[in-house]
Amino acid sequence: MAARLKHGAALRPRAEAEAAALPPLLIEASRVAAAVAQGTHGRRRTGQGETFWQFRPYEPGEPANRVDWRESAKSDRLYVRETEWEAAQSVFLWRDSSASMDYASTPDWPTKRARADLLILALAALLVRGGERVTLLGSGLAPGHGRTMLDRLALLLERGGGKTGGDLPGFENLPRHGHMVLMGDFLGPLEAIHERVLRFADAGLKGHVLQILDPAEESLPFAGRVRFEGLERESPLLIGRVETIRAAYIEKLARHRAGLAALTRLAGWSFGVHRTDQSPQYALLGLYRALAGD
Repeated sequence: MAARLKHGAALRPRAEAEAAALPPLLIEASRVAAAVAQGTHGRRRTGQGETFWQFRPYEPGEPANRVDWRESAKSDRLYVRETEWEAAQSVFLWRDSSASMDYASTPDWPTKRARADLLILALAALLVRGGERVTLLGSGLAPGHGRTMLDRLALLLERGGGKTGGDLPGFENLPRHGHMVLMGDFLGPLEAIHERVLRFADAGLKGHVLQILDPAEESLPFAGRVRFEGLERESPLLIGRVETIRAAYIEKLARHRAGLAALTRLAGWSFGVHRTDQSPQYALLGLYRALAGD
């Protein structure tokens, strides 16, 4: 007992040092991923492989050689032995790194960039747990798995890595049948977004687009005389009574969002929306289920 206590006392400083060395983003992402993992069933599916998954009742018309006779002998029913699909998918993650993502209307909410980074890393943690390979698009890192890959992604995100120099991902020749997850505010021209999504889709990639906005960008809650200054070198805009344009602004945003949904649907991709005042767990669960549905 004394030896074990001594060993524990020696191990604790090392464990605390290791924890202190972890990027704060990775700690928060792991917490969010762990909460979501409790409500998911993973991405296991039937397919070519050697790992046993489950027994299920034999269905009329199936080849007789699919029957597991040893399991069937235990009862008066016939059972088929199913194996799990073992080919890991490569998932390419991307988030908008343009200046507009640094916006937060109040200190109570994170910037759009901070929320995107958190969701990217938490999704990577879930996917790695499910046996998939992940990477950050534009980082130069090959898709990988395991804790080492998560550490690399966390450091890249915290250091601002994986930048593409614009509000859309640069096109890369990626393996067919891979998956993509794109996160950003996607407030740019629909034509440019459509062209980029279709180009990836035509290259054989499936994907999901998540629009991340600050609550003020959805409701325009300001009143009176307001001067708006862009984060990407746009000319300042002075509006005498902001409340007079609120309805038109909200309607225009709704049309833009409908356009995003339509163009992703045309490409065979999925589309979702997340606000920075909402829990990241709901967005993460939606992303994970969208990928599982593929």
